[in-house]
Amino acid sequence: MSASSVALTFELVAKCSTTRARASTMTLPHGPVNLPLFMPVATQASLKGLTPEQLENTGCRLCLNNTYHLGLKPGQEVLDAVGGAHKFQGWNHNILTDSGGFQMVSLLKLATVTEEGVRFLSPHDGTPMLLTPEHSISLQNSIGSDIIMQLDDVLVTTSPDKERMREAMLRSVRWLDRCIAAHKNPDRQNLFCIIQGGLDLEMRRECCAEMVARDTPGIAIGGLSGGEAKDDFCRVVGACTQLLPELKPRYVMGIGYPEDLMVCVALGADMFDCVWPTRTARFGNAITKLGVLNLKREMYAADFGPIEDGCGCPCCRPVEEEGSMGITRAFVHHNAAKETVAAHLLTLHNVWYQLNLMREAREAIIEDRFPAFIRTFFAQIYPDRQSYPSWAVDALRTVGVDLIET
Repeated sequence: MSASSVALTFELVAKCSTTRARASTMTLPHGPVNLPLFMPVATQASLKGLTPEQLENTGCRLCLNNTYHLGLKPGQEVLDAVGGAHKFQGWNHNILTDSGGFQMVSLLKLATVTEEGVRFLSPHDGTPMLLTPEHSISLQNSIGSDIIMQLDDVLVTTSPDKERMREAMLRSVRWLDRCIAAHKNPDRQNLFCIIQGGLDLEMRRECCAEMVARDTPGIAIGGLSGGEAKDDFCRVVGACTQLLPELKPRYVMGIGYPEDLMVCVALGADMFDCVWPTRTARFGNAITKLGVLNLKREMYAADFGPIEDGCGCPCCRPVEEEGSMGITRAFVHHNAAKETVAAHLLTLHNVWYQLNLMREAREAIIEDRFPAFIRTFFAQIYPDRQSYPSWAVDALRTVGVDLIET
């Protein structure tokens, strides 16, 4: 089954016979992208520690830039002059841009939200600025990203102010209408809506209905990863995916922990992004099938094995030259917190791990062995079943997978 809009084609390749997991192909102006997918975050038009060629060699075909940051620097005039972010950063594959709405949460001490937009102080020089839905879309049109996001009114999900949460949800719907009206390039840029509503499932369902009625090429679930309990997070994702069209991509924003990715895929989501894999690399942490390894620990000082056995990333592949061990844990340990090479190597490994996890999940869905794949994934990270996170166990039970009983 497939569906097309002007600049996006979505083909549903396979569905898990037990869970709500899907394998699909999304074709964008800069080429096809296999889903489910993790998107590395290149906030300032660069992935910290990697060249565009190195990112390309991981298999990445869709990465994320941030409109808020690029709008401040280099600024819209430079982006227009160079012909957009693809040329600016030397990236010939797809780009998704976050509208800047999330910065309302992370930079709220600098921001004031009104119906007009978001007034904030520039973190560079403190000058007053205004980000409206129209200006966000104008910036994203200049960036030229393949997927652009509406400006939404974002609150942390743990906010107790139900009246303000509802105001933010309804305002996000109104702002979507303004974004649609302002969008100048629908023939080559895909505008995704963002579902809001905090942890209130009825509010989320109401927002889903409003957003689906606008028929944007793709749909995002926003406002999560704000400190809410994982059980609540899973309930929101599960409630929303059940209401979304089958032939549109579903994007859960700000999700990056491997366990979160696996559960969200089982709940029916397709796309994810997060700075965590690259940020944690800069602290000396490697993401592996056995969990996160802190290579700064002294126990790795004389460990001459690869970062992860069996990993296909350029850091872990065996070196064919006689007498060479390649990149070892001991080498990364030696350089962690001293030289940038350690952060560079771990970033490359962690990005590869995240992309490969989604590749393997996709293969498992296509071959209809996804429940077994999930069980193996959790068993490797948590050798003792009693230590499985209860939120993951409970969420997976809602889609027919019991991690405890086999």
